[in-house]
Amino acid sequence: MSAVLEPGREGLRLMTAEDLDRIMEIETAAYPFPWTRGIFRDCLHVGYSCWVYESGSRVVGYAIMAMGAGEAHLLNLCVDPAHRRRGIGRIMLGHMMDLARAHNAETLLLEVRPSNTAAINLYREEGFCEVGMRRDYYPGAEGAREDALIMARALS
Repeated sequence: MSAVLEPGREGLRLMTAEDLDRIMEIETAAYPFPWTRGIFRDCLHVGYSCWVYESGSRVVGYAIMAMGAGEAHLLNLCVDPAHRRRGIGRIMLGHMMDLARAHNAETLLLEVRPSNTAAINLYREEGFCEVGMRRDYYPGAEGAREDALIMARALS
C-alpha cells in the first residue's frame, strides 16, 4: 500500500526487500552495468533512505540516498525505461531533496555518467551544478572506464 506523502507524490513509498525482484528487473533493463541485488540489500540493511515509485501497484522507479554530516548523497535514481518522460524521475528527485532538507542536509551530491544526457538535463533543470569529475569511475564496454560528473545542489 502506498502512503500519501503530499499532493502529486501518491506513488512514493519506502522500499522493502520484497521490492528487490522488480527493482532488479528495472536496473538490468536500464543499465549495461547494473547494481547487484546485494548492493540494494545492503542499502536497505544499513538504513539508507530507499524509496520506490509505484504506478498502480507496480514499482516503476526507485531512489537511494545516504545522509550524514550536513550533506546527502543520491546514490541511485532510476525509472523503468518503459515509464520515462512522464515526470516520475523529477517527482522522485524532489522527494529526495525534501527528505535531505528534513534531515538538515545543506547540500545534495550525486555522480552521473557524462553520456547520460537525460539525467544531466533533469539535474540542471532542478538546480544542480557540476562541481567536479571522478576519473574512470564507471565501468564501460570492453574494460574501458567512464568518468563521472559530480553534481551538487544547495538545499537551504
